Amino acid sequence: MHRFMKMGSYGYRYARARAAALLLVCLLAAVAAWSAGVAPPFAQQRADLIVIDRLKAFGPLERPPVLFAHDRHTAALAEQNQDCLACHQMDPAKNVLSPQYRHLGTLDRRGLADLFHEGCIGCHQELRARKVEAGPVTCGDCHAEDVAVAGIREPMGLDRSLHYRHAKASENKCERCHHEYDPAAKKLVYTKGKEGACLYCHKQQTEENRISNRLASHQACIACHRDLRLQKQTAGPVECGGCHDPKQRAAIEQVGDIPRMARNQPDAALVKIQPTHPTEPSPQASMPQVAFNHQSHESYANQCRTCHHAAMTPCADCHTIQGHIDGQRVKLAQAMHQPDSTISCVGCHARRQAEAECVGCHGAINASRAWSNQTSCKVCHLAPSTPVPEPLTDEEAKALAAALVAARRTEPALLPWEEIPEIITIKHLKDQYEPAPMPHRRIVRKLTEQIQDSRLAAAFHGAPLTVCQACHHNTPASLKPPECRSCHSATPDAVNLERPGLMAAYHEQCMQCHARMKLAKPDTRDCTACHANRAT
Repeated sequence: MHRFMKMGSYGYRYARARAAALLLVCLLAAVAAWSAGVAPPFAQQRADLIVIDRLKAFGPLERPPVLFAHDRHTAALAEQNQDCLACHQMDPAKNVLSPQYRHLGTLDRRGLADLFHEGCIGCHQELRARKVEAGPVTCGDCHAEDVAVAGIREPMGLDRSLHYRHAKASENKCERCHHEYDPAAKKLVYTKGKEGACLYCHKQQTEENRISNRLASHQACIACHRDLRLQKQTAGPVECGGCHDPKQRAAIEQVGDIPRMARNQPDAALVKIQPTHPTEPSPQASMPQVAFNHQSHESYANQCRTCHHAAMTPCADCHTIQGHIDGQRVKLAQAMHQPDSTISCVGCHARRQAEAECVGCHGAINASRAWSNQTSCKVCHLAPSTPVPEPLTDEEAKALAAALVAARRTEPALLPWEEIPEIITIKHLKDQYEPAPMPHRRIVRKLTEQIQDSRLAAAFHGAPLTVCQACHHNTPASLKPPECRSCHSATPDAVNLERPGLMAAYHEQCMQCHARMKLAKPDTRDCTACHANRAT
């Protein structure tokens, strides 16, 4: 401050303006982060926030909506020996707690506003009269413009572990949760063998006579947990954070060895090709049908709807070879091969390749090169050893799928260790550093150790030299590949600017691999970790 005062009034005003501008930039960054769903650092993070804005159904809001911390109120009611019934009424038609606040049915604008004001303010005033700490009683304290709190709610669903725990607790009585609507009887019924995920019917928003997934989950799950607690039995959470808070969710007990779910699913199946319309003949595929190891994939997927995202039916029922409205016009080949999809085969495999033990090599292989030949295609589209007559019966298809799955490799093909050079000496920087001895065999051994138990790697690393291709790129697989300097000159290529010079190629290949695999040593900033200083 003294320095700016010596500069005179102009310097002082400049300093103040600069500080104000910096503050404005910080505030704008915080607002942008808030808009993007990222909590600003000063915000309290909660998973139980409910936005009370129901009056917007009648027109523009006169005041900001209310951010309601549900778990905080649940805990406060428990201290007063009250529970959910203090705010929610039982719906006699469904025998469940109504999600609406202190009423059933519909109210007009005035009635709804009065209900919330009288209920909330009245409760707070009553507690304050009894010298109990309570919430606000003035308009601006609830309808606040700036609230230093951020929602961190995560969606909740039953993974394999939670589903198994619920099935075991209910003695495998699936009808306690699963149902479908019988239009003839006009009621919900249970049909054994047709159990599906709740999201298959209950969508994001309420539709006609089907309530939203949020309402269905809260009514069914919370009601069950609450009833069990009233019976003094162990039960799941009834608070928002128990399901939607990331830390509390991470603390949920995970079952280790989960038995296979009994759903009459196949061990192996052929991915069939269906016509777009039942009256059309079955189209001919240009490649052999894929044999899918359903049993092994059950252990990789966290839940059935990881793959069966719309219904518990074969993929080709919706995704036909030409595309169908039931599959949103996504063709079968697209559904299986979209690299950026979270539910396609290729997309799922790509996420596996992005994990630390695989990304060191696969991060250096671009998509165009990965799909430049049909070697990978034949891993899945494996042709039978003898011609198979068409069409196949269900039993013949089942037997063929099992035979093709059994024919796949279960261990990666590797070179004998003695055929792999133990040390490769890099002498490119010999004028500044001692030659760098690269522990070649140890690196290859480490890479192969990380994939030796992977069935995915076993299937796609079918040739002994496959693991070599990430480093020895753009050359045919060989026990004696060309040296790096065969393509990368000592100085950058003035013609082919995409081809780095030899030193850049070495550093890019090694350092990026270490960074992708998150290796702490050698430190990429420590030159002498690889290159000892040259003795003078």
